Amino acid sequence: MNTSSSAEPEGTHWDAPNGIKVLYRFAQPEQIEPEKTYPLILFLHGAAERGSDNNAQIKHGVMPILENAAKLDQPVFLIAPQCPKDEWWSPYGEGLLRLAEADGENLLMDAVLELVEKTGEKSPIDRSRIYLTGISMGGFGSWDVLTRASERFAAAIPICGGGDPEKAGKFKSIPIRIYHGADDDTVPPEASQMMADALEKAGGKPELILYPGVAHDAWTQTYADLEVIEWLLSQRKPD
Repeated sequence: MNTSSSAEPEGTHWDAPNGIKVLYRFAQPEQIEPEKTYPLILFLHGAAERGSDNNAQIKHGVMPILENAAKLDQPVFLIAPQCPKDEWWSPYGEGLLRLAEADGENLLMDAVLELVEKTGEKSPIDRSRIYLTGISMGGFGSWDVLTRASERFAAAIPICGGGDPEKAGKFKSIPIRIYHGADDDTVPPEASQMMADALEKAGGKPELILYPGVAHDAWTQTYADLEVIEWLLSQRKPD
């Protein structure tokens, strides 16, 4: 039975214990079978989708992810929070090459991570199959999340973002695919290269995919690729 869903996620919000209100879109399988658990994907959008409409954050990435999961007959839960206007998932450093405060105080990200945790408590989530992905500002945000809470995730796909190479040892054991346009003139591809190099130096085995001739939009062809979503959903945390 195909219980996958590629319907547009529903809008709702989360009042976090730290006082932050997180607007987010939430997708779940069309049918939830008794005694069965399902993967959860956390999606972090880019800077252009910030705001308070609880809608812009699904403009890129979300629907292709859900559509490919449905093609694979892999029902999933998905959380797509919206970053408020003029805020960032995590502050950038100079030149958009790396994060400035990957382990600094970040109430918004704390609230998002608490939302993931609470969703896992109230919904039939497979704790060995929680995944992370994000684009541009959300790519930076993905690296921030890995620095703060790598133990919660089975795999990650940061797209055209950058992290803190000095923190790579914290998430060296997690399967990570990194995507970036080789001709990106917004976020330099060196940002992803630095993280791949740092992970390898730390003992990790990241995959770095640079798209020749592609500028900043590395996400469209990434999420449209069925194999990418199949790879993501095949990863599991070890017992």
